[in-house]
Amino acid sequence: MKIQRISIIGAGAMGAAYAALFSDAGDFAVSFVARGERYRRLKQGALTINGKPYVVPVIHPDEVTEPADLILVALKHHHLPEPLQDIKALVGDDTTMLSVMNGLESEEMIGSVCGMDKMVYAIAVGIDAVREGNRFTYASPGKIIFGAGPHAAGGHRLDRLRDALNRAGIPNAVPTDMMRMLWWKFMINVGINQASAVLRASYGVFQSSPDAQALMQALMQEVLALAQKIDIDLTPKDLDEWSNILSTLAPTGKTSMLQDIEAGRKTEVEIFAGKMVSMGAKHHVPTPVNETVLRIIKVIESEERQAAASA
Repeated sequence: MKIQRISIIGAGAMGAAYAALFSDAGDFAVSFVARGERYRRLKQGALTINGKPYVVPVIHPDEVTEPADLILVALKHHHLPEPLQDIKALVGDDTTMLSVMNGLESEEMIGSVCGMDKMVYAIAVGIDAVREGNRFTYASPGKIIFGAGPHAAGGHRLDRLRDALNRAGIPNAVPTDMMRMLWWKFMINVGINQASAVLRASYGVFQSSPDAQALMQALMQEVLALAQKIDIDLTPKDLDEWSNILSTLAPTGKTSMLQDIEAGRKTEVEIFAGKMVSMGAKHHVPTPVNETVLRIIKVIESEERQAAASA
């Protein structure tokens, strides 16, 4: 049975971009699922994505009448606990769940409530989506890399997901070691997301400034050291692979953390530098750069929120 009914949880930059890609394929019934303020905001009108208006149906969780074939979760980490029961209401026997969230924890959190047997581990790489109000832009759809994780879905669910992504024209790949790829993306986020937030810098700055690159790489080197300590197969060559991807991104594009800082929103620093500091202490791996950046971003975050509140 092919995937046709797609429910998207999260209508930020990535959620909107994937909604547009699946909608443009013309072969899927795509909807956002939300409640509260998100539901009201999405009901107000069309989203503009790359200059084109999209009217994507919005379903309240209490209005769900049949399970989704695919649930795509594209939330910020601190927004995930609240809708877990709503996600569970969308799950049927044949549902596949895909998280494109940052960090190392979302699959386990979703799977513990909704069933790890339906959970596909995934990362989204190279998608440079930017949100400004209800207007979204992206130059590259990037690539979804997905596969089975510990106690997670495999077999026919991976085949169905690959077929759906191909039909939507979304580049994708299935690696031999998905946990290594999850850590590779974590390393990228710890580097580029946090360095961009501290420097208030777009991708173009990291493409041209050796100093910006040095900060990014210092953060990533600590992830590399920790991964090797716990037998995750990351090597210095993975830093080079990221540099190749970085060179392809739109110079004006911005990381999700920089967008959050500029909008006065809470960042995901706890699942990046915060996670690095706690894991480093547990495994006796020094993380001084991440410790410093954690403090800097918390100060920036606090100042921006205060400024937004008083505006």
